[in-house]
Amino acid sequence: MAEQSMDQYRQVELLAQNILQLSSNLLHTRLRFLALALNELKPEPVRSCTLATDAETLFYGPYHILRRYRAGQDNVARDLLHLHLHCLLQHMFVGLVDPVLWDLACDMAAESILFDLSAVTPSPADGSRRAVLEELRGHVRYLTAEHIYRFLQEHPLPPIRIAELTQLFAVDDHRLWYVWEVKLTWSSKDGGPKSALAPGELRMGMGKGGSLERWKELGHQLEVDLNTFSKQQGDQAGSLTQSLAALNREKYDYTAFLKKFAVRGEVMKLNPDEFDYVYYTYGLRLYEKMPLIEPLEYREVKRIREFVIAIDTSGSVAGDLVQKFIQKTYNILKSTESFFSKINVHILQCDAQIQVDAKITSQEEFDAYLRTMEIRGLGGTDFRPVFSYVDHLIQSREFENLKGLIYFTDGYGTFPAQKPAYDAAFVFLEDDYNTPSVPPWAIKLVLQREEL
Repeated sequence: MAEQSMDQYRQVELLAQNILQLSSNLLHTRLRFLALALNELKPEPVRSCTLATDAETLFYGPYHILRRYRAGQDNVARDLLHLHLHCLLQHMFVGLVDPVLWDLACDMAAESILFDLSAVTPSPADGSRRAVLEELRGHVRYLTAEHIYRFLQEHPLPPIRIAELTQLFAVDDHRLWYVWEVKLTWSSKDGGPKSALAPGELRMGMGKGGSLERWKELGHQLEVDLNTFSKQQGDQAGSLTQSLAALNREKYDYTAFLKKFAVRGEVMKLNPDEFDYVYYTYGLRLYEKMPLIEPLEYREVKRIREFVIAIDTSGSVAGDLVQKFIQKTYNILKSTESFFSKINVHILQCDAQIQVDAKITSQEEFDAYLRTMEIRGLGGTDFRPVFSYVDHLIQSREFENLKGLIYFTDGYGTFPAQKPAYDAAFVFLEDDYNTPSVPPWAIKLVLQREEL
């Protein structure tokens, strides 16, 4: 009986392999731009598994594959596409998250893209899923896992509703995404997870560093392909293209960027780099209490002396975000001791014209400004008045060596035609994936909302 049962399982396993290959071929035919991604995972059967991945291996349960295929010939292809979208969008490379909410957010994000691709026959649950996503779209501008997860955190749903949505959108098993004490892998012998590494060897997030880099590379290649060679498919895959653009977009370190505004200056401080202990101690030995060379009492350092913070106060920029941005800037400067004792910082509020010019010359004045700050403007957006005004300040010798200007905005306005004599950066929040391109002479920074 045992041998007969084993032979039966081998037949089921062989059928499941054929179904997986057939479903993969279907996706290759209908979504050729996903060919590289669809070939990345190595299939491995696991008796009691459904469908799961650790970003390197595709674990599947043969009986589960047969049941899904029997229910609908496109079901397995649909499930494979859902799972590979998780990999392309790097959903399993997570930090410290609520697994229940993160799993739901990732499944919702994958399904929203899958609907856009229209590569497989709709499933019976698609109507309910679409209705939920359309309702969610009224609150979340872009249905990415990060945005959906944030919305679920900020607008808690009853546990029973979370359970209903999880059941509605769940397609694959996400347990391999997470690590508690050990790394878990699937054992093909007993069908359950087993320990592969010692406790603490990996952080939370199952994917290995090599896997993450590989999926990043595939994501970059796919984005380029959708925007060039496969433009027709790219138009049909708008959600995927948009999500990849947000994922692959270069993000700048705001703290590092502020250092670009640093200028050299002297401060009264011991300079150990120019202090020679050999001659110093030799003098003490030769002349007792008289060293040959005294240490320098100053050193030349990089600190921020003067720059401009321009704030777009048009109706499209929320006042609370403006205040948080200025507070963020101030916190970075203060925590890194970037200020000279005497500074010259101008904080400009501007919509279509200059509304406020607050001159800050000390940390005390910065503190006072933050306490009493009021947003003025709320009109249209035009960047040119700020640059003209700053040029006027330079000509009137208000600045000695202005290194740059930071402009916090949503980006929808008229840019100056020519490059200014100083560096300029436009700062956006990651909420808006369609931020317009900045001029070639400008730097574009994208901050996460959490950073503020």
